[in-house]
Amino acid sequence: MKRFQSLSEVRNELAAGTTSCRQLVEYYLGNIERQQHLNAFLEVWADEALAQADAVDARLAAGTAGPLAGMVIGIKDVLAYAGHSLQSSSLMLDGFKSLFTGTAVQRLLDADAILIGRQNCDEFAMGGSNETSYFGPARNAADPDRVPGGSSGGSAVAVQADMCLASIGSDTGGSVRQPAAFCGVIGFKPTYSRISRYGLVAFASSFDQIGPITRSVSDAALLLEIMAGPDGMDSTASQREVPAYSQQLTPAPHYRIGYITDAVDNEGLNPEIKAALENQLDLLRGQGHVVEAVDFPYLNFMIPTYYILTTAEASSNLGRFDGVKYGYRAPDATDLESLYKKSRAQGFGAEVQRRILLGTFVLSANYYDAYYTKAQRVRRLIKDKTDELLRQYDFLVLPTTPTTAFKIGEKQDPVSMYLADIFTVQASLAGVPAISVPVGEDAAGLPIGLQVMAGAFREAELLAFASLLTEEVLA
Repeated sequence: MKRFQSLSEVRNELAAGTTSCRQLVEYYLGNIERQQHLNAFLEVWADEALAQADAVDARLAAGTAGPLAGMVIGIKDVLAYAGHSLQSSSLMLDGFKSLFTGTAVQRLLDADAILIGRQNCDEFAMGGSNETSYFGPARNAADPDRVPGGSSGGSAVAVQADMCLASIGSDTGGSVRQPAAFCGVIGFKPTYSRISRYGLVAFASSFDQIGPITRSVSDAALLLEIMAGPDGMDSTASQREVPAYSQQLTPAPHYRIGYITDAVDNEGLNPEIKAALENQLDLLRGQGHVVEAVDFPYLNFMIPTYYILTTAEASSNLGRFDGVKYGYRAPDATDLESLYKKSRAQGFGAEVQRRILLGTFVLSANYYDAYYTKAQRVRRLIKDKTDELLRQYDFLVLPTTPTTAFKIGEKQDPVSMYLADIFTVQASLAGVPAISVPVGEDAAGLPIGLQVMAGAFREAELLAFASLLTEEVLA
């Protein structure tokens, strides 16, 4: 069976009778089995996926199938699916099965998507390389000695290596976009609140967003259309009407595009990524779009601001994992205090512990104003400046990552790992939508990603522009 680039290709073959949903699932199951060394999936629901496929085939024959019929999807191990394991790639949730299905996952099922398994990720979504997973790192299909990015690394690899047509990940500071760039696929983070977070294991609640990883912009648009919308189970979910994103992918003839000079001229930016970005900007100028340099004076403040705020929220969110109610319980605990201490010390990995400690520190009485309050003020400055620029320009363009995929074990220093998020955290701090699209490869054959941001709730325009960029790449 050929590698499909989009659901529309799948649906054409389903309509022609040249394939079936069962055959699709069997094809992807075979690919997963042959590529176990990539460690993309933690659990594969083979029998269940085949049963779902048969049911969808029957609905296709009856003409009652939903809009995602034929789409085989993997979900990151932070999304709740009733009766299925949910571990956040951590020992802390060893043996835990979800008691309910999250809103986004349920909407996929209701639209006849076929769920094939849960995917590897950084522990509790904390990491930029998938190396903090309790189950070991996922590996980049372009070079298995290199990371796939994180935290949605397994989700990106699964799409990259044709183990499923699409994946659903989560993006806190770039966790969908960065692995998409490293793996040469499309990663989309919607406006904060556009998709309900009900059923998403919380890392940093004012940042977390569910987002799709796909091979085509049209699939990203359709998945957003299905998952987005108000939800009575999440008071932070937007009440705005959901546009028909998949029907609004025609680009405008002319756009105003700004590119952030501090990002393009950043000394840490790989020269090949810079060249690929400049080539795309030249192509856009040649098509008649206005392309101008813009200043963003807060670039160097974004990483410290992001990590102060997210670790503070993580410290609070992960307080519930105490060895008492569910998940890992230290076998050598002797009293309640040792139960708390040993369960958390043994159940959490080093990076999660580091972030809990940092978050607890910045929230402590003596340092709250010096760090947390100040970071909130800087976040407001970053948001206001980003919104100002997005009123002047239709889109802001910058690299997704400063480098291509690095080798497993290369970044032992936590600070160097954190700095790898320098270009993705802006959209997260500002709460605006952003997408990473592939724009070629470096000399070693490693994928390069280009990132585009748009104003809040302007996903339709952003996706249409992304479709223009991907057409250029494919041409």
